[in-house]
Amino acid sequence: MSKDKQPIFRVIFLNQGQVYELYARHIFQSELWGFLEVEELVFGERSQMLVDPGEEKLKNQFEGVSRSFIPAQAIVRIDEVERVGQAKISEAKGGGGNVMSFPMPPGAGQ
Repeated sequence: MSKDKQPIFRVIFLNQGQVYELYARHIFQSELWGFLEVEELVFGERSQMLVDPGEEKLKNQFEGVSRSFIPAQAIVRIDEVERVGQAKISEAKGGGGNVMSFPMPPGAGQ
């Protein structure tokens, strides 16, 4: 990656039984204890003819958001990548999948 390009980070985290995969330019430890701040969300540039409903759902959900605070225990993975991929939401699969839900106290998250 060249030094004059801004880094892009792929952030994968759990939220209400779903796995979110977002791309952002800035990620850092928040002053709010236990949270990471994610700023400048980046969505792939697609042609107007081809619209991905999953990415559109994320764009709408994060429309007007300048900064998002994500609980550190919800983070699955953060990667620095060379280019923006497809942002998406998928169902978290328990058991044999690659992503498992973080253990929560009974009644939490319902």
